[in-house]
Amino acid sequence: MNISRIRITNFRRLKDVQIEFDPEATTFVGPNNSGKTSAIEIFGIFLGSGRFSLYDFSADCLRLFDDVGRGTRLPAELPVIGLDVWFSVQENDLYRAIKILPGLDWKDSPLGLRVEFRPKAAEELLERFREAQKMRPQAPAGNTGETQMVYRAWPEKFTDYLERRLHTEYDTSYYVLDHSRFDKNYKPATDYVPSPLGDSTESGKRILNSLVKVDFISAQRHLSDTSAQELSKQLNEFYRRNAAKPIIDIQSLQALWNSEAELDKHLAAVFAPTLKRLDSLGYPGFAEPNLVVKSLFDPENILVGKASVHYSLRDPGRTAPQDPWPTLPEKYNGLGFKNLIYMVIEILGFHAKWTDEEQDRPPLHLVMIEEPEAHLHVQLQQVFIRKIMDLLRDADTQFQTQLVVTTHSPPVVHESGFRPVRYFRRVSRGLPTNYSDVLNLSKMDNEDETGTHRFLQQYMKLTHCDLFFADAAILVEGNSERLVMPLLIEKMGNDEMRRLKGSYLTILEVGGAFAHKFRDLINFLGITTLIVTDLDSICPPNDGAGEHADTGKCPADTPNAVTSNETLRQWLPRKTLIAELLSASEGDKAPPPTETEPAKVRVAYQTARTATWNRESKALTARTFEEAFAYDNLAWCQEAAQRELGLRISDNGAAPSLDNLAKQIYTRVNHGGLDKTKFALGLMAAKPSEWTVPHYIEEGLRWLAESLTAVPLEAAVSPTEAQPEHK
Repeated sequence: MNISRIRITNFRRLKDVQIEFDPEATTFVGPNNSGKTSAIEIFGIFLGSGRFSLYDFSADCLRLFDDVGRGTRLPAELPVIGLDVWFSVQENDLYRAIKILPGLDWKDSPLGLRVEFRPKAAEELLERFREAQKMRPQAPAGNTGETQMVYRAWPEKFTDYLERRLHTEYDTSYYVLDHSRFDKNYKPATDYVPSPLGDSTESGKRILNSLVKVDFISAQRHLSDTSAQELSKQLNEFYRRNAAKPIIDIQSLQALWNSEAELDKHLAAVFAPTLKRLDSLGYPGFAEPNLVVKSLFDPENILVGKASVHYSLRDPGRTAPQDPWPTLPEKYNGLGFKNLIYMVIEILGFHAKWTDEEQDRPPLHLVMIEEPEAHLHVQLQQVFIRKIMDLLRDADTQFQTQLVVTTHSPPVVHESGFRPVRYFRRVSRGLPTNYSDVLNLSKMDNEDETGTHRFLQQYMKLTHCDLFFADAAILVEGNSERLVMPLLIEKMGNDEMRRLKGSYLTILEVGGAFAHKFRDLINFLGITTLIVTDLDSICPPNDGAGEHADTGKCPADTPNAVTSNETLRQWLPRKTLIAELLSASEGDKAPPPTETEPAKVRVAYQTARTATWNRESKALTARTFEEAFAYDNLAWCQEAAQRELGLRISDNGAAPSLDNLAKQIYTRVNHGGLDKTKFALGLMAAKPSEWTVPHYIEEGLRWLAESLTAVPLEAAVSPTEAQPEHK
């Protein structure tokens, strides 16, 4: 038995989303403030001891509340926060879920239940609000012509009333769902009314908790917090103040030493199974330290009698000596080790508590972990989920553990592949407040004839690709562009630079031959993308290719030249002739989003630019980034001080003509004479104020800055305090 999918409505950014769960481990990814944390926290509220606040309703619900309060809108019902949970149940597990069967004719379809936070009685609620408004004291009228702040007595608005009375007027209700009344997208029939779950003898919450136990590990683990020591300090102070005398005799010290040794043995026996399982994690540290649990049992804090974690400095190449290995206190190991041990001990504790329930043990254990990657090295991030599932796997097939992880770690995502990944995408839906959709990347997991998805997964595993966490993406042609792109962004105007630097951009080096393979993924994610690529002009078909027939490369102004760049041919602007590419309109380079291709995408490539050299001017068109940079900064690149860039053409005492200079630059850049990485590093070392950004890249970055708007936080602000933002 496992959770197959959930639906969340009217909860913060999650206006109406469905999330499919993987049978073992599901990974939530997405930019900041996209709703990942909210998707976890709703479980803590409905299945735990949490409480909703008014500001947990989606932003449009707050507006609807006030419209209803003013009498300008009369909806069919007041806003409701809802959670649908669908279970996949095998026939041999059916007896465990018998209470959520919609009928006796059930045949191998998902079983579902709904939890709602809804008004107890909507009409009476509105009446009580009207009465409260009538009871408001009236502010005294000011003198004519005075400008003053007027006191607004409670409740001025319906949301004011609900802020104080929400849990008096709203309550949690539970329902059984009938799968036959839902379509294939799990949308209910318009006339469907679910049956209540629970009765006077057993509540709906108890039935839900009998099916699934939920545990959480928050992102805020406070590993460096010292406040936990305050109670010990207070007890020590109490002991010092009230002890009749210090313990100084040898017999007492011997007795305490014997007790400490016995307690160490006891702790070693109790923790042995857990510590043995921790050894399988293989976390590297100083001389591969083992964990040892030792007592803190000295005369001064004898009343505390607590235990602490130490690290045994064993040598893996030697057998254990007669004397124990030396140990170090907990503070002498890093936060990564502490974070790992904390999470594993917590998870094993959750698991043990679940398995120890002899009666009415829920068949499903759902463990939800926020951002486990904190302080962990990359190699462990990659295997973390697999290791945790190995620890939690239950030999009893009647019971199952499901893991849900939110992460900003590319290694965590890349190790799992696309199948269990759920992407939280921010969308506006034409409303002033952004909401989120949740996309199932397993839909991208269907292998096609060209191996595109296999390429994407391999690319993401072999590179540091943080596409799933970015506000926008820049796909670049090669290593030079990747290295200098942050520098080019710094060179933009103040407004553009601030907007670009204030956003989380990912810069991916993909090359013109492969950028088009990202097309489906970019559109699936709906992420704003700038493609910075090259014209890559080659000789027209059936042409001898001149002196460079071995490569087919030719200057961009060659008559009838075509591009070899698959991105320009297959994605944008879908043209092959260089002449057509040079005359392409802005609409060709940045077409408006469509239903099938919803992402904002623009391509930027070289265009004709007027270059001036020795009072001679001419329109030049480059075929690569380095060539375009040389033409836009012609005089500067020919200075002796810029020799390290590799674009300076030796004049041998006589300045070449503009045509000759352009030809030599073309040859050096395109036919092996230029070290492009050295060029990029040289540009990074130069003074930014002395050169300009190539025009085609400047145009593209300006478009990207205009396309990126600040994402509004959905959380409202109460009159008395700021509310936390929705994540």
